[in-house]
Amino acid sequence: MYQVIARKYRPQSFAELIGQEHVRTTLENAISQKRIAHGYIFSGQRGTGKTTVARILARCLNCIQGPTVNPCGVCASCLEVTAGNAVDVIEIDAASNRGINEMRELRENVRYRPARDRYKVFIIDEAHQITNEAFNALLKTLEEPPEWVVFVLCTTEVHKIPTTIASRCQQFSFRSVDFAEIMSRMEWICKQEGIEAGPEVLSVLAQVGEGSVRDSLSALDQAIACCGVKLDAAEVRGLLGMFSLDSLHEVTAALESEDSSRMLDVVQELERNGRNLQHFCRELARYFRNLLVAKVAGANTRLIAATAAEQERLVQIAGGFSEEDLTRYLQLTLELFKDLQFSLQPRFHVEMGLLRLVQAGKLQPIEEALAALGGGGGGSVPAPKITPAAKKPTPTPTVSAPANPAPTAATGPIPVASGSWAERLHNALIESGMQFTADAVEHSEITESNGELHFVTPEEFRLSMNEKDMLKTVQKVAGRPMRIKITFGTPMAPAAPRIERKQTLDDASERALAHPEVQRFQQMFPDAQVRTVRNLKE
Repeated sequence: MYQVIARKYRPQSFAELIGQEHVRTTLENAISQKRIAHGYIFSGQRGTGKTTVARILARCLNCIQGPTVNPCGVCASCLEVTAGNAVDVIEIDAASNRGINEMRELRENVRYRPARDRYKVFIIDEAHQITNEAFNALLKTLEEPPEWVVFVLCTTEVHKIPTTIASRCQQFSFRSVDFAEIMSRMEWICKQEGIEAGPEVLSVLAQVGEGSVRDSLSALDQAIACCGVKLDAAEVRGLLGMFSLDSLHEVTAALESEDSSRMLDVVQELERNGRNLQHFCRELARYFRNLLVAKVAGANTRLIAATAAEQERLVQIAGGFSEEDLTRYLQLTLELFKDLQFSLQPRFHVEMGLLRLVQAGKLQPIEEALAALGGGGGGSVPAPKITPAAKKPTPTPTVSAPANPAPTAATGPIPVASGSWAERLHNALIESGMQFTADAVEHSEITESNGELHFVTPEEFRLSMNEKDMLKTVQKVAGRPMRIKITFGTPMAPAAPRIERKQTLDDASERALAHPEVQRFQQMFPDAQVRTVRNLKE
């Protein structure tokens, strides 16, 4: 009967193990020094060798020559552990044996000595699925088991293991296997099987595993079944739903040319070929991530799971973009992939997402935009510090009380020291319809130094003092590029007459001011002014 490659080439000793040097070294030293613990927790992502190491440990402990770090592989104990039918090596699937009754049976089984071997080893897979009650039933046995018992708990979600259990075991964290090591392992297996596979094919298979040896070997098995003894990169990509650099480069080419129609053609081609749009967005996100890393780290880096030729190609493509652009593209692609998980119209989402990438490439840094406001050249305006500002409400009442109360001994409007600047800015703001900003200028202290206007504005006018609008008004009034600085606090300028507001009265305004109620209102509030008069007959 055929045996899959992942099982056929499963490591049978520590020497054959790849990627987990820290685990291998610690266990080898523990066996050599006879410091064998009664409980171990092996955690890590799928396919990194947790159960394999547990079986190797069982072979090392029960080998006829053991305990030894190099089991013979020919004695009855080694052969039975390899075949999975050793009497004294009990493998338990915690997904289906997770209750308290199963733990009670295990606890009773622990009391009896091994039937033949030196140790009775319990390997518990998916240990995180055991219930809390079952863990509590196992707690005392796990803390003080008989001298012939060794527990090995394997899990992919170590955070679900109770701390009371974890504190009684030695913990080993299995890492993702390096890309180069997976490729090397598959290359050796292909030679053993008589399979012809080039570096590009092995790179595709290693990328599918994402650090999992078993996943990569399963993909290799699938590729052999599809292509036979000679593996073709294009066929393997189509089989596994992956995309080549050439197909993904269509997106970056459209971004370089800012061609929105080309982006829509990419989606049309995907739909015509029946490609999965979610897989495409996942691969596109990985592609932008690799471009960003290539831009930062350059070629020949271990941070990118790709061959040397592919890394060189990524560096060339990344040269046409800045780090900021690639970061923005990656973020937008990740958001698009997230939206596709719940989308009822995936094509519309992909089209909109790719068009957003094109538009994002046209964004201009705020420093350049502000510099352009100064007319360019040597008179460019330095980027000011922008503070949050509220949207200016539009005054609606026909006649209103003054925005600022009359001055008192304690508080009141503080006139500006430089009356010329204050009056010019105030009038310009009134003409532009920014009444609240004009009020803020009226209560501010304004000083000029080295081509810069410094505003000291009371704290209550923070929302009205929009620095961006104020910069435009200052440049308009001055007729030349200038800088501004706004500080919120208490102005120190001496008292000065209030700025008189320009009022132009037409017939409707005169009739409104002659109304007895309006005159009585003005008597009650001497500083009140008519801002706007609306003729309701019009």
